[in-house]
Amino acid sequence: MADSDPGNSGHRARLRERLFDGGGKALLDHELVEYLLALAVPRRDTKPMAKKLIAQFGGVGPLLSTDAEVLRREGLSDGMIGALKIAEATALRLLETRIEGRPMLSSWDALGDYLQAAMGHAAIEEVRVLFLNAKNMLIANESLWTGSVDEASVHVREVIARAIALGATALIIVHNHPSGDPAPSRQDIVLTKELIEAGRHMKITVHDHVIVGAQGRSSMRALGLI
Repeated sequence: MADSDPGNSGHRARLRERLFDGGGKALLDHELVEYLLALAVPRRDTKPMAKKLIAQFGGVGPLLSTDAEVLRREGLSDGMIGALKIAEATALRLLETRIEGRPMLSSWDALGDYLQAAMGHAAIEEVRVLFLNAKNMLIANESLWTGSVDEASVHVREVIARAIALGATALIIVHNHPSGDPAPSRQDIVLTKELIEAGRHMKITVHDHVIVGAQGRSSMRALGLI
């Protein structure tokens, strides 16, 4: 549908006005996506596609987190994908600014928000480690492997070796459950206990193991498992 259509252009103007007046919460999920897509294809009515994508991927979070190649296979142009991905990158960058330059343990809620946004909707399991210095300031935020946390002893050696190389004195391990349920599994608990024991010998403290998913996040320390 062409942008010259008074109904179409008027609708977008009303969306823009609501966005300016009320911020992001003034728009429904599909309206946010509709507006993003319209930036890439201004001469098309993007509402039907926005509603379809929201329904297909299960919400804004999963949609923005979807790999570009998957979106391409669904028929989205590079311009559309770019609009969605710049929105994702901007949201993550905003959340990152809430934890930059601050001790991790005193920014726990902000850290949890960032981790859940960055990893909670991913379709593949990823294990990430936050390496900290003696003041609990972030030295490095690194993805160490993808896939399950089986073969815990192999992964423990990898984490401890990387901590030593960075000069870290503490760490927080994080991974996601693609199922959406952030409850720790038996393998998660085994990995955490082995990591704590290995870190103790090298004077590296494991502050927590955080698990994120679409349904929320859990902390093994808060659950009494550390």
